Amino acid sequence: MANSPDDLDVIVPNLHRRYSGVTATNRMVAPRLAKLYRAGWFGSDAPEGIARLAVGDVLKLWGRKRPVIWHARRNNEMIAGVLLRALGWPLKLVFTSAGQRHHTWITRWLIRRMDAIIATSDISASFLKVPATVIPHGVDTDVYAPPVDRAAAFSESGLPGRYAIGCFGRVRAQKGTDVFVDAMCLLLPRYPDFTAVIVGQVTAEQTSFANDLTKRIEAAGLQSRIVITGELPIEQVQRWYQRLTIYAFTSRNEGFGLTLIEAMASGSALVAARAGAATLVVEDGVSGVLIPTGDAGALAVALEPLMRDVSLATAMGERGRARVLERFSLDAEAARIGEVYRPLL
Repeated sequence: MANSPDDLDVIVPNLHRRYSGVTATNRMVAPRLAKLYRAGWFGSDAPEGIARLAVGDVLKLWGRKRPVIWHARRNNEMIAGVLLRALGWPLKLVFTSAGQRHHTWITRWLIRRMDAIIATSDISASFLKVPATVIPHGVDTDVYAPPVDRAAAFSESGLPGRYAIGCFGRVRAQKGTDVFVDAMCLLLPRYPDFTAVIVGQVTAEQTSFANDLTKRIEAAGLQSRIVITGELPIEQVQRWYQRLTIYAFTSRNEGFGLTLIEAMASGSALVAARAGAATLVVEDGVSGVLIPTGDAGALAVALEPLMRDVSLATAMGERGRARVLERFSLDAEAARIGEVYRPLL
């Protein structure tokens, strides 16, 4: 960790007002990077374990001889890095891309000005049109871990039944929240021991979408068994993972889909749409079940055996946890990012 701006090797910018999945992944890996390099966080939502940089700290770096890595994850952070370097800051620019789409001209222009590119999956790398190092996201397996007693964790929620099935992320069509609700309307009447939990923000522009979901839930008479919590502090989200027996990843499209590995690390059985990094993360039929995107019927078919026999779900959750420990830990991610940094300093 850097003790002063003069000590810095790496700046981790977070120039985004709203807390997002990109912010979450950045917050998790940054403290691990700070154990390998003298690093500082510039922007909002700074995590513990890494120095915080003010505007004045960054200004002091102007004209310094020794380079500093500026590791961007968004367009505005790339723009800031390009401008600062043009004005005399000694920056080496790194960009991590999770996007699985054709990029706009401005993104392509910015990418060509980076000194190194990281992609979070082979699919993301295929859209970049420049060489990239593929480094999947990792998760803190100490924080995202199975509870000592899952039944007790669920009981403290005060929800009806004995088991929870969850779908986390902002409530919107892109996240497939409607797919989850439709599958739950099919399944919950058959499995009274289960309650469904949707954890995630409803933004103003998604109010109509969320209201439609509420109407579907009411029409099915499931108001007490399909719960939408809204946005919660991250510590509460982590506890909700520990209450889940099954997790449904329903995104229609996704850059990576961090909730995949958060749920697996927490020991939840996983049914995942083939979006984001699902096919990279999940061994189909072993550490999870893969289904087509946007298909509530397929989701219900894949979930039902796990709801019918909870011991199957428990065993799958254990295999998923082992998969994350082996392949998707934060330490593994940070070490590989450090290998990208090394030749630039």
